[in-house]
Amino acid sequence: MGEVVVADSVVLGDDHPLLVVAGPCVVESPQLCLDVASRMKAICASLGLPYVFKASFDKANRTSLASFRGVGLEDGLAALRSVKERVGVPVLTDIHLPEQAGRVAQVVDVLQIPAFLCRQTDLLVAAARTGRPVNIKKGQFMAPEDMARAAEKVSSTGNSRIILCERGTSFGYHDLVVDMRSIVRMKAIGYPVLFDATHSAQRPSARGTESGGERDMVAALAAAAVAAGADGVFIETHPDPDKALSDSATMLPLDSIPELLKRLKAIAELSGKK
Repeated sequence: MGEVVVADSVVLGDDHPLLVVAGPCVVESPQLCLDVASRMKAICASLGLPYVFKASFDKANRTSLASFRGVGLEDGLAALRSVKERVGVPVLTDIHLPEQAGRVAQVVDVLQIPAFLCRQTDLLVAAARTGRPVNIKKGQFMAPEDMARAAEKVSSTGNSRIILCERGTSFGYHDLVVDMRSIVRMKAIGYPVLFDATHSAQRPSARGTESGGERDMVAALAAAAVAAGADGVFIETHPDPDKALSDSATMLPLDSIPELLKRLKAIAELSGKK
């Protein structure tokens, strides 16, 4: 299978250690980002796992108009730049509009395409033209093999730094299910695959004005995905998830991360990863 160089010494693929992409759902404050990134860096370093920090400067697909979306482009990028410079880790964030791609790529190492937007040609092409790795989340409405078409839109620009991401499939109203065959089928397209463990445990819009979820299912789903061959895990985490301003139902407490990653590393090694 293919591999993607995310940043110096961070490579995603079959012959490389399990990649950890983790951080709070949204940039709530610069200090929160620094605190989470520093703690995650130390945890991953102790386990010999590569780490990429994740946080969104804007969540344009919140359930309610009244929901907190983030701090905006300029303040968000400033916070992400601070993480890169002060903590010294690569950074991933999502974009929602083609015109954001170039500006965001000046700061971050990986551009992420949200699941709801994974078929948006102009967005995919704009992200690809920056030359940055592009993490495409599989739409909740898509079959895994159909992600080949999204990948083709990126590769049409000459950018083959493509990551595909499983995050669950719509299962009736207000629920998602994860078909672990998706990991195998997307890897067969030829690109590394991330598993978004926390969003896969969501119950979209289940609380009326916000999404709910089943936090206690995250570890089991992550373990199954790594056993199925996922090249990395995407985990949203927060020091106090119940007080988080976005995705509070599924984010994991920061204190729970070490034991989870120990378990996932062991499963990855048993499955043949370094």
